[in-house]
Amino acid sequence: MSNSTGTDPLAALAELDGVPDAVAAVRKAVDRVYGHRVMRRRSEAVSSEAALRGARGSAALAGADWALEELRRRSDFGGAGEPRTVGAALRVNAEAGQLLSVWRQSPLRVLARLHVVAAGENDEKTGRPRLAGEPVDEPLIALPLPAAEEMAGRLDALADLILAESGAPALVTAAVVHGELLALRPFGSYNGLVARAAERIVLVGSGLDPKGVCPGEAGHGELGAQAYGEALAGYASGTPEGVAAWIAHCGRAVELGARESMAVCEALQRGAA
Repeated sequence: MSNSTGTDPLAALAELDGVPDAVAAVRKAVDRVYGHRVMRRRSEAVSSEAALRGARGSAALAGADWALEELRRRSDFGGAGEPRTVGAALRVNAEAGQLLSVWRQSPLRVLARLHVVAAGENDEKTGRPRLAGEPVDEPLIALPLPAAEEMAGRLDALADLILAESGAPALVTAAVVHGELLALRPFGSYNGLVARAAERIVLVGSGLDPKGVCPGEAGHGELGAQAYGEALAGYASGTPEGVAAWIAHCGRAVELGARESMAVCEALQRGAA
């Protein structure tokens, strides 16, 4: 369904150079995972492992690059610094799967909830968009920070875009949601974790990856912070080339997430995991 202006801007982005190829590659990678025989019997185990690997990748891009086995071993993430970041990523990924129905009705409520879960507390600033003069703690994102008034207007526009039910492929919508949230940084902290979880919600809720076994966060982590920042700067530039490159980058991340789950499927089939 088109939005109220009679156009579908997300569908237009799907026609940018390179984007149809990225969409097709993601579809092929996702179908390959879902076609594995292990998915017929042990999809919950694959989904659980994908969530863990996704949280690890998201935390790495927030400055806490821990080994997967460390996440399995640890049970206390209450300390300051990296443990707190890893704990926030784990909580956000666990919560994201519970918010699909709310997302379809009120994306802003979901974003607020994800921020509360990430922060692990609920004060007057947690879960609400920042106000004029309030700082943002997101040191790994180097983009210029929009003023609070501009941010609020663009955040409302993003919510309207989501609710308009674009005909664009899920990858395009997910990449735009992810990129716009990081460009805006609506909260005082943990915007990266929230943005990457929102990308996952779109991919799962769209039906592209209904069981959440192709964690784009894991792929983003594997591609690395430098490539992530460069692609994000392209999105923020607003140029067709920059936006297309960002969508393709997100597509590659989903492909890598799918590859991780294929490896998990193979290990489960061998009885090695």
